Amino acid sequence: MSLWGGRFQEGLHPAFDSFNRSLPFDRRLWPADIEGSRAWARAHVAAGSLSTREGKRLEQSLAKLAKELSKDDSSLRASAAEDIHSYVESRLVDDLGPLGKKLHAGRSRNDQVATDLRLYCKQRVTELDATLVALMAALVTLAEREATTPLPGYTHLQRAQILTVGHHALAYVEMLARDRSRLADAAKRLDECPLGSGALAGTGFPIDRKALAKDLGFRRPARNSVDAVSDRDFVAELLFVAGLSAAHLSRLSEDWIFYASQEAGFLELSDAVTTGSSLMPQKKNPDSLELIRGKGARILGRLTGFLACLRSLPLAYNKDLQEDKEALFESLDTWEACLTVARLCVEGARFDAARLEAACLSGYLNATELADYLVDKGLPFREAHDQVGQLVRLGLERGEELAEIPLDLAREISPVLDKAFVKALGIDAVLAHRRSQGGANPRLVKREVQRWKKELAKEKP
Repeated sequence: MSLWGGRFQEGLHPAFDSFNRSLPFDRRLWPADIEGSRAWARAHVAAGSLSTREGKRLEQSLAKLAKELSKDDSSLRASAAEDIHSYVESRLVDDLGPLGKKLHAGRSRNDQVATDLRLYCKQRVTELDATLVALMAALVTLAEREATTPLPGYTHLQRAQILTVGHHALAYVEMLARDRSRLADAAKRLDECPLGSGALAGTGFPIDRKALAKDLGFRRPARNSVDAVSDRDFVAELLFVAGLSAAHLSRLSEDWIFYASQEAGFLELSDAVTTGSSLMPQKKNPDSLELIRGKGARILGRLTGFLACLRSLPLAYNKDLQEDKEALFESLDTWEACLTVARLCVEGARFDAARLEAACLSGYLNATELADYLVDKGLPFREAHDQVGQLVRLGLERGEELAEIPLDLAREISPVLDKAFVKALGIDAVLAHRRSQGGANPRLVKREVQRWKKELAKEKP
């Protein structure tokens, strides 16, 4: 059944029919389409354009269809309908005859699909937020277990200062918390109901749009009918949230791929998220993390592509907007899968404390602490920085770390040094020295772990 065609004398060319059909991907909107249709029937009853009996029969038919599709959607998958709206209406007409044709009065597929998509997004936001929380909780658990485990921190991919595994894990918790905040912010703006806007000019029936929006669980009706049917900012925002979060996951993946390499040897991923080689028996490849890194690029591509689609569209609705769903569905599905696999990686990760400690004792990661030590002895920081730089050069020439340089040689460069400087350069002392809020001091890391545990506990039902 087609929802249009009275003015046409010929049918669609099969190639264009296939090109035009959106049912293969918008069929996942069926719960929203049925929910919106039931609310539209109630609104018509309230407006007096449908009788109470007619409205009840329409709702019952729609509920019956929803129950059928929940159990078996094979009829939907096999349908030749143009889109999900055509499919639902054709099933109504099959069931109710002429009454089924009454429901669409005052409604366009333009406001219908905009409403369906917003209802779908509201549900997906809830699901995605829960998936974000699960990954955050896994990272917090890791941070608690490894709060004191030293880890070389890097800038420019050069060893820089000593952190802990827990502190590093909490950095990604902060990123994911911002992702949650952006997701919640996007959810506020998508919480408007376009239904009742018609094709672009509103509806001629006395529909109470405020009551309709409330019935569907929206905060309010969209204020402008032209904007309501053409607005896809909410899609672009969700794509951006997914894209930026995917970038965060990609950064975590990049860190851990390196940590799991034989060159670093800091981390071993579980067998559950790694693969082997078809040729080289010894290999254990971090494919899970590599796929997260790669799939993030796909999400970013979808965001860029959709923004390019939006940038030149005149008002109001244009069929170009059909591109929103494939971009959105694929990106949110991919993002959710990446979050889930990242959680599995975190839950199964095992860090090699001995290897990490050895790594932290080489590469002059305590040079900044030595400069601070000299400042405490009364030197201006720039002089302390210069002297420590000279000591590093001496250590490189002699093949020694800073704490291994004989005191008499060290004092030739920095006369204020005493025997206590060696103790100040130990891993525990270095970490304890980082005592400002947000620093790598294990005591502060443990405090942050407890704060995050309390925050995330609020999310449990």
